[in-house]
Amino acid sequence: MRFIDRGKMWRRRHAWQVLLWWHHFFLLWNTIDGQARYTIPEELKQGSLVGNISKDLGLVVSELYQRKLRITSEAGRQYFTIDLAKGELLVSERIDREGLCGPKSPCLLPLEVVIENPLQLYHVDVEIQDINDNSPDFATKENILKIAELVNPGARFPLENARDPDVGSNSVRSYVISKNDNFKLNVKNHKDGRRIPELILEKALDREKQPVHRLVLTAVDGGDPVRSGTSEIIVTVIDNNDNAPQFERQLYEINVTENTTPGTEIVRVKATDADEGLNGEIEYFFREQTIDSILALFDIEHLTGAIVVKGDLDYEESNVHRFDVVAKDKGNPEMDGHCAIEIRIIDINDNAPEITVTSITTPIQEDSAIGTVVALLSAKDPDSGDNGRVKLSVSSNSPFKLKPSISNHYALVTSGALDRENNAHYKVKITAVDLGKTSLSSERIIGVDVLDVNDNPPVFSQSLYTVHVKENYPAGKILYSVSANDLDQNENAKLSYSILDSKVQDVSVSSYVYINSENGSIYSMHSFDYEKLKVFQIQVQAKDHGSPSLSSNATVHVFILDQNDNAPSVIYPSSAVHGSLSQQRTSRSSKAGHLVTKVTAVDADSGHNAWISYRLAEATDASLFAVNLYTGEVRTKRAVSEQDDSSQRLLIEIKDDGDPVQSTTVTVTVLLEDSLHEPILDLRHKTDDSHKKTGRMALYLILSLASVSVLSLVTFLILAVKCLKSSRSSGSCCMRRSDSEDYKNPNRNLQLQLNTDGPIKYVEVLGGDMMSQSQSFRSCLSPTSEYSDFTFVKPSSTTDFKDMINVLDASLPDSTWTFESQQVSSCG
Repeated sequence: MRFIDRGKMWRRRHAWQVLLWWHHFFLLWNTIDGQARYTIPEELKQGSLVGNISKDLGLVVSELYQRKLRITSEAGRQYFTIDLAKGELLVSERIDREGLCGPKSPCLLPLEVVIENPLQLYHVDVEIQDINDNSPDFATKENILKIAELVNPGARFPLENARDPDVGSNSVRSYVISKNDNFKLNVKNHKDGRRIPELILEKALDREKQPVHRLVLTAVDGGDPVRSGTSEIIVTVIDNNDNAPQFERQLYEINVTENTTPGTEIVRVKATDADEGLNGEIEYFFREQTIDSILALFDIEHLTGAIVVKGDLDYEESNVHRFDVVAKDKGNPEMDGHCAIEIRIIDINDNAPEITVTSITTPIQEDSAIGTVVALLSAKDPDSGDNGRVKLSVSSNSPFKLKPSISNHYALVTSGALDRENNAHYKVKITAVDLGKTSLSSERIIGVDVLDVNDNPPVFSQSLYTVHVKENYPAGKILYSVSANDLDQNENAKLSYSILDSKVQDVSVSSYVYINSENGSIYSMHSFDYEKLKVFQIQVQAKDHGSPSLSSNATVHVFILDQNDNAPSVIYPSSAVHGSLSQQRTSRSSKAGHLVTKVTAVDADSGHNAWISYRLAEATDASLFAVNLYTGEVRTKRAVSEQDDSSQRLLIEIKDDGDPVQSTTVTVTVLLEDSLHEPILDLRHKTDDSHKKTGRMALYLILSLASVSVLSLVTFLILAVKCLKSSRSSGSCCMRRSDSEDYKNPNRNLQLQLNTDGPIKYVEVLGGDMMSQSQSFRSCLSPTSEYSDFTFVKPSSTTDFKDMINVLDASLPDSTWTFESQQVSSCG
């Protein structure tokens, strides 16, 4: 250890006067393990400099206040303070070494220097040096000795030794007795360092010449300046009883355990007296100058000399007790003898370790790095040897461990990752066990709170939500509510909901819906029209209020459910577009079952709402005509006769299958003519010259049909080529339904449509009319389809595509569904 002299002792100004303050002091600094050591004299005035602790510990002065540097002392009183502006350790109150340490040397004041941000601990020892501020002192200022005149020269009489609270060279060094003719002074050096004065008779006493001798005993210390104390010795000369009791031993040394029960005899002293009778009878006493603490702990039996324990012995309070025993005879004058008793207390493990928390940092963040200091603590045990050696441990089920620091100091640090969501508060149990044969232990619980950090993103109750909304749903009403949960707390768990911008039919989704940012409720901006928009999706984001914030997304699929809000619309006969009256011609030679005309209507709705049926509501002759329920074909029920009116009026009602039912009507007038060979004529206006224009109308119809046929053929060829190229390049598969001779299958007024627009795939059954004798319906999967199968979305109860086909096929008699084997296999 390297010592540095930091001061000087004050010089003596006047002999035997009060010492002045020391100007300087000695500094001891040990750089090992973050320790520092200083040496100062006692009795320094308040504000005296001890040392620059910031410099000696390598600290930055400007950071001391911010890092909250402070000192703690085990002495119970705060003798020092720190000037944070300069980093200096100063004396804050009077230091009396004798009051602190008594005869113990060296006298150390241990200090703990604690700083925070980050948490650090330094151990500082301040050694208090003794100054000669106490004079030797005798317990009694007057000591009376009775010595018989017959006592031979050379006899020794022990005297009371002086006490000096100072230590080392400042304690008692010598004794001097005043000049006389009969006595001289001898000083015995005891093995424990004490100096015991003895009065030796050099010349026989003669009571008749001088019955009383007055001597002055002076005790002198070795300080600078020298201090002294005196006691007067009065020697009374008596005659008779010329033998004093003599002890077997001058020193009795006894070892006693501290748990010895009161009343136990620990030693028996014995003295003998050569005299006879009362002059030889001995009684034992404690010396008159015996201190009260000895008298409280021990007692002596006057007749036997047995010394017994009287009070509770405590090794930690004092481990050795010294006193003198006097043996007195009953002669006249009485004579006495002396012996010394030294009782050493043997320590037993009767003190449990004590755990002291010097500093604690709580709460700590859950993302604190492994090794973060949580608390500084120390352990001590006032017992000695192994009984005073302490081992600390921490409960194994917590993410903390103890890291040894200096001496018996430890740092409680994190040993694993913390997770507030699993455990927001830890009760760390610290156990201290000493190493005694019968070990004692103590425990201390340190509570550590964990602060939340934003390490958990919000989690939706579902990653995908499906919402079904009826068309014409009122604007401003709630469509659905999404919810998310965040395992964090406070602001880190407070959520805000928003809708990510996307397009629906080239329009921002925010034009359709908006969301309540606090509770996740989604509201419609306006009512929906199934015929314009059937399905769209919303990306909802939940974001917490942490820093940095975390978020997660969920998808909401919104399906618009069709309502029966469209009545069937007649598209043939074309005259019905502008009015409810249509005229058709047929020959009077028509047989039963002859096709007179075909009424065709469509419904903008879908599903059952678009399934159309036809019914003859009124007729001029109900027995002549019939209307097919599903195809709308008007046929003769019997052969036309000459008696039938030439003008037949038919009122046909067209209804859908919705709830409530929507319907419309069309009036068809059938003119019965004798020589009509055209299949169907559309008479828009009744004129007198109709027969003249028949040929011209037939020509127009033939030309129109030819043009439409050519155009249809070209269109079909173009679509076939495109489909062939598409199937080769993208591997899409198609499903076709072949339908021929629709007049034989009146229930085929259905369309099966597979929607692949966007990421949502669904199949839709639509109602429609067949305006030709042959129909073909085709549905294809998108080449970008993620899955190679059909997905039926609620409210349809049929989820398997083939089952759906079977259901539809069962509803369409005599229908035939064909699958292209090569393309279907490519769909999986």
